[in-house]
Amino acid sequence: MTAVELLAAGMLAVGAAFYLAGTIGLLRFPDALSRLHALTKADNVGLLLVCAGLGLLSGNLREAALLLLIWLLALLAATVSAHLIARRALADGVEVELRDGGAR
Repeated sequence: MTAVELLAAGMLAVGAAFYLAGTIGLLRFPDALSRLHALTKADNVGLLLVCAGLGLLSGNLREAALLLLIWLLALLAATVSAHLIARRALADGVEVELRDGGAR
C-alpha cells in the first residue's frame, strides 16, 4: 500500500466512525433537537471524510471535484432539512430537555 492509499483508508475509516457516532447519538439522545444535532453534524463530517478518501483513491481531479460537489449538496440538504424538522417539532410542542434537567 502506498502512502496515499493508507491516508485514504484512514479517512474512510474515520468517516465511518463519524457515521457510527451520529447513529449512536440518534438512538441515545433524549429529544428531537439533540438527535438532529448529533445526526447532522456527525454525518456531514463523516461524508466529507468519505468523499475525501474516495477522491484520493480516484486519482482523478474531475472525480474528486464531483465528490466535493456531492458533499456540498448533501451539506446544504442536511442543513435545510434539519432546520425544517426542528421547526416542525417545536411547533408541534415536542418537549426539549434543557441542560438543568428541566423540560420545555
